[in-house]
Amino acid sequence: MSAVTVTGSNKDNNEGGFSKTTTRKGNFGSFQTTSNLTAIDTNGKEFKPTDLSIKQILDGIPPECYERRLVESFYYVFRDIAVIGTMIYVANTFIPLIPNQYLRGVAWLTYAITLSLPYTGIWVMAHECGHQAFSDYGVVNDTVGWFLHSYLLVPYFSWKYSHGKHHKATGHMTRDMVFVPKTKEQFKKTRSEDGHSISLSEITADAPISTLINLIKQQFGGWIWYLLTDVTGQPHPGVNQFLCSHFNPTSPIFEKRDYWFIVLSDIGILTQLFVVYKWYQNLGFFNVFINWFVPYIFTNHWLVFITYLQHTDLALPHYEAKEWNFARGAGATIDRDFGFIGKFFFHDIIETHVLHHYVSRIPFYNGRKGTKGLKNALGEDYMYSDENMWVTLWKSARACQFVDGDNGVLMYRNVNNIGVKPKD
Repeated sequence: MSAVTVTGSNKDNNEGGFSKTTTRKGNFGSFQTTSNLTAIDTNGKEFKPTDLSIKQILDGIPPECYERRLVESFYYVFRDIAVIGTMIYVANTFIPLIPNQYLRGVAWLTYAITLSLPYTGIWVMAHECGHQAFSDYGVVNDTVGWFLHSYLLVPYFSWKYSHGKHHKATGHMTRDMVFVPKTKEQFKKTRSEDGHSISLSEITADAPISTLINLIKQQFGGWIWYLLTDVTGQPHPGVNQFLCSHFNPTSPIFEKRDYWFIVLSDIGILTQLFVVYKWYQNLGFFNVFINWFVPYIFTNHWLVFITYLQHTDLALPHYEAKEWNFARGAGATIDRDFGFIGKFFFHDIIETHVLHHYVSRIPFYNGRKGTKGLKNALGEDYMYSDENMWVTLWKSARACQFVDGDNGVLMYRNVNNIGVKPKD
């Protein structure tokens, strides 16, 4: 799949170390990148982009991990649906029997938030379908994915296509499709009153309350806003942000050949909205609100919580085109651990995400075994954090405001006096 050759002459990189130009050719294109690069992450630790080839990395994954088992995949879909159905039945049968209205209110809210966990599970299974990791059959994958995602108002094909582009260019500053960080210059312009660049020293630090407000907006509105306007994606100069919507068949984030699949995605959304309307007509507002809408909102929160922390961390890099290749980009994400919830409800999407970026067609139930092999192949290049994810969320929101670097490897910086201070 990939071969490594050394071309050109030795030279000193911007960090003053020995470097050489490496050319990689394979299924992911041909790239010339600099070996032995280093950068300093936000914590002040040295970061070295991987110089491993895709072949070296993928050879560490056991072949059996690629096996997609249709029956097993359907088992997890029906298991999640069974959990959802059981929770709905139990809650709607017994919570109304609680005599105290305040305790009853707490019980309803606790139930609705808990219900968002298996809702997120079926979202992850639809995500498996979008990557064709659900089964060997494309029609089955897309049919199941369309139904599951539509239930949660996700335009299946639209997201499948934009998300696929994200996987092909993860960590690439001008080609990645989501969670694209601001550069230092972009950040300075957004903080100036007239839209012109100012010095970092002129920007005051964010108050913690400001960070908290922004986090709440991000966690509960970020997913919907991303679908509507492609926020955190690549800029589209001169194009109204709502024309960049995942619901627009002519959006610049899609190819012309995608048009009717985007329409089919919209039909799925409209169908689900009709289902919700009939649900309301037959069972009333509160039934829809507590059994679907509140869990839906919290499902959106979990999606942003998961994906933001997969691609935003004080130790994670981004790359300019000259130093990006697929191996580096796929490794510019991080595995974490979310305990029982991550394993049972979220189908290991948190725990095996690095593997998922190297080979997205591996089904989640083979992810842990595949990750073990990947970890051995990557060695020190494997990114993992066992820090409490809620702590990391706060730290990342405070510390990861923009990226900066002078050798093609960009690391997070901030004006909140956290970690390495940025150069003005």
